[in-house]
Amino acid sequence: MDFLAEYRRATMFFEAGDPTGAARLLEPIVAAEPGNASVRQLLARAYFQSAQLSRAEEQLRELIDRDPSDHYAHHVLGRTLERLNRPADALRHLRIAAAMHSHNDDYATALRRVESRVGAGR
Repeated sequence: MDFLAEYRRATMFFEAGDPTGAARLLEPIVAAEPGNASVRQLLARAYFQSAQLSRAEEQLRELIDRDPSDHYAHHVLGRTLERLNRPADALRHLRIAAAMHSHNDDYATALRRVESRVGAGR
């Protein structure tokens, strides 16, 4: 199997708005190349976009275990946990992402949104 060609094909599916199709193409690549962070990240994003949130969480936690300084994985994991209605869990990852990449407006917006939710729930 030509993994690079399949990765490119999966990227086209993802960008065309078919995250489920992208995930189907990416799953065997991640199985064959578990250390390939780019493929795993796209798979996590495909799961997130297709509301397969538990699967997204699993892939994102693996990315963070392998590279704790991956601010984007922390951000998307925080967003995933937020969508899973686990704002207190999300808050930690959103704070890490915002601290690592403080000039990113999306990170700051997500952090403020979850902070207000967690604060309101107390």
